[in-house]
Amino acid sequence: MLGHERALWRGALGAMLARERDLVVVAEVGRGEEILDVALRERPDVVVLDIALPGTVEVDELCVTLCEGLPGAGILVLVDRRTCATIGVTLTRLAPRVGFLATDASPRQLVEGIRQLALGKPVMDVEIAVAALSAENNPLTTREREVLRKAVDGAPAREIAAELFLSTGTVRNYLSSAVSKIGGRNRIEAIRIAQDAGWV
Repeated sequence: MLGHERALWRGALGAMLARERDLVVVAEVGRGEEILDVALRERPDVVVLDIALPGTVEVDELCVTLCEGLPGAGILVLVDRRTCATIGVTLTRLAPRVGFLATDASPRQLVEGIRQLALGKPVMDVEIAVAALSAENNPLTTREREVLRKAVDGAPAREIAAELFLSTGTVRNYLSSAVSKIGGRNRIEAIRIAQDAGWV
């Protein structure tokens, strides 16, 4: 999703949740690095995260920090089914504090998932869990995976940077790091290897 599409989706999700009598939306945050401060200030029972949230912070690191800073809170991570194998073992090990649902889950599934996490119960989309646990050990960070996915269709670093709200230099660094970790001779070969392994 592009930045404005994410904002619209986030707003629609917040509006939907606010209509539930037993749920209160305390904040909507657009970038990963803003979440921790807001969460520690508002102390929500459940934090809902888009795994592709823009920003410089990695979702798995953010989840670990949130689990430590908000010991009574649950975290619901929304994952695109097409890339669910990339969430990695680190995140799945945080269950049941961290739950996973697909971005195409129905409104009712999202609401029930939030309620279940608030009660301390596990929330896990079976397809996402199986894909995550069966994927090879992914050497890429969340941000490297996201940048590499954007580069699949040949998008230039400048365009990727605009979509992810990063600098062009930062995107180039992520791409270079990803290619180095994967071991490809160039970006095209690295993308092919990563796709074959289910990393992007």
